[in-house]
Amino acid sequence: MNQQWRERTRPVRLERRYEFKDYSTLRDFLDRAAELSEREGLYPDMGFGHDYVNITIHVDEGDEALGEHQHRFARELDVLAEQTTH
Repeated sequence: MNQQWRERTRPVRLERRYEFKDYSTLRDFLDRAAELSEREGLYPDMGFGHDYVNITIHVDEGDEALGEHQHRFARELDVLAEQTTH
């Protein structure tokens, strides 16, 4: 997984900030991330501004640790971000 993802313990979660060249590029990424969320059934918290988005992926309800589902989702977001910027 990309080094920019940070795993936190209280509460258990993954966090990452993506930065884009402009709002249009950010919006494209957000649209693709929404499609990925629907497909995977995983809905991270997202806070964004003009050219960035902060994403937090939480554990599934009732779980105490991050699983492969969350880590795979994070890797897929990295791919989407890479595709969006090129």
